[in-house]
Amino acid sequence: MNVSSSCYGLFVDIKNTLYCSIFQNHQVVKRSLNDSVITSNRVAAGIGKQGSTSYHLTGPGGIFVDVNLDLYVTDCENDRVQLFQPGEINGITVAGDTSLNPTITLSCPTGILLDVEKYLFIVDRANHRIVGSGLNGFRCLVGCDGRSSHYNELNYPLSFSFDRFGNIFVTDESNHRIQKFQLFEESCGTFRMIE
Repeated sequence: MNVSSSCYGLFVDIKNTLYCSIFQNHQVVKRSLNDSVITSNRVAAGIGKQGSTSYHLTGPGGIFVDVNLDLYVTDCENDRVQLFQPGEINGITVAGDTSLNPTITLSCPTGILLDVEKYLFIVDRANHRIVGSGLNGFRCLVGCDGRSSHYNELNYPLSFSFDRFGNIFVTDESNHRIQKFQLFEESCGTFRMIE
């Protein structure tokens, strides 16, 4: 894939389509990896100009595509997460103050994952935390007491991943480290730092 600027997020969906979020161009582009010849990229979300309407993105970062080919995009500078359904140019705000059911205020979200039960997990970068959705809306999972270099806090996290046991690994950018937080299943899905 040739792109005009840096990719801030990458994702490969179940149909072997590669997605790239281009922060500076305010777009997510895609191309099929099944094509033997590199064809031009197609726009998956955003119109290439910053804005806050349903068809705009301003600083997209993390991306996730589910089995229905629904595209979730962190829209950093609009402090929201947008859902773009296949073939739709207009996104639906699923997290942030402007969502239909606002239960969380975000500040520059940069990473996103969706589990098999369709719960969202978001790196809330400028709030220095990881949040997750549940039956009653969003709640803080990691970094709930604000920015710090303390072992159980974060300082501008950027991205994250889960392992097969449900533990979270977080790139803690300003602390120059990767943190692992272990899931405690007996305590209703809470996490603690592992040294």
